[in-house]
Amino acid sequence: MRTNRILDAVAWSLVGISALGVGAVSAMAFMDPQAVMDLVQVDLGTTDAYSSIRGVYGGVGATLLVVLLTLARRHRREAMGFLGVLWGMYALSRLITIRMEGALGDFGSQWLVIEAVLCAASFTVYALMGRQAQRAAYSLT
Repeated sequence: MRTNRILDAVAWSLVGISALGVGAVSAMAFMDPQAVMDLVQVDLGTTDAYSSIRGVYGGVGATLLVVLLTLARRHRREAMGFLGVLWGMYALSRLITIRMEGALGDFGSQWLVIEAVLCAASFTVYALMGRQAQRAAYSLT
């Protein structure tokens, strides 16, 4: 029972950290797309560029946030799997960039570590929650 509470607390912590991060970038992209791109020293020169950043970082980010919170409320283990894939894909995209374009700057390197840690933590909680569910099912039989 204690393990279930700990896993639940860790899961909610991962959901909270992820929701704050994705939500903050999404809100920033809706309000000021250039502020998002300033983080990586890119100048948005056209209204299409502004629209694209609003759509990808704002709209898609908000959609991911809704999916995450819905999953977390109803299916916490699946939310952990979702977060593992989400953060893993971010990390993978950075690794592909390293392979194809070269070393990342400070921003990208810092985020690669953060994303890799969040990915590993999410998948670990996912696996542990699955093990707990199997034990609970086994003890009922």
